[in-house]
Amino acid sequence: MPRKPKKGYFVRGEFVAEGSELDLELKRELKGNDVSRTDLKRESTELQALGEALLNLRGRAFEELALEDRLRDAIVEARRITNFEGKRRQMQFIGKLMRKQTSEVLDAVRAALDAQDRPNAQATAALHEAEAWRDRLVADDDALGAWIETHPATDAQQLRALVRQARKDHKTGAPGEAPRQGRAYRDIFQLVREQLAVHGGEDHAAQGAEQSREEDA
Repeated sequence: MPRKPKKGYFVRGEFVAEGSELDLELKRELKGNDVSRTDLKRESTELQALGEALLNLRGRAFEELALEDRLRDAIVEARRITNFEGKRRQMQFIGKLMRKQTSEVLDAVRAALDAQDRPNAQATAALHEAEAWRDRLVADDDALGAWIETHPATDAQQLRALVRQARKDHKTGAPGEAPRQGRAYRDIFQLVREQLAVHGGEDHAAQGAEQSREEDA
């Protein structure tokens, strides 16, 4: 009675029997290289969002990116489209083109977008710092001395007068409502914000000078 042939397959001319060590090893390698549909969808969504962000990248930052012509033209066209459905279809097309870009191009796009967003983040941080100092100056007697010590260019007499007036103007409204503030409260914020900008500029200048000295050394 003839022997029943083994089940298996051929890989590069070599027969691999099902269940053999080689079969198990090849299946492990195949499973390790398999990308799930969830991963593919996540990557596709991320790249489409990256393409949408490119619409806000302008000037030299956009021009200097090594984008293929079809993608560059598609982004320029998307900026002109105002119809919702037309815009949606165009963004889907951009997402499709983004998936064809090399990892180097995608990294350059991310870097350009990060560089563009950085000044906005710095401005927001400066705004929060000015707000925090304003509230501290109005609420805490010791804050005035600390501020003048670190910002000696401030007109101390003017700041003291504004703080006194802001405390007089402060009125508590009905429960749940924010306290009412007068003009002095807003003037303190403006004064603090201007001094922080000057101080920040001096810090950047000092850092630049220090970097120049290091490069010359």
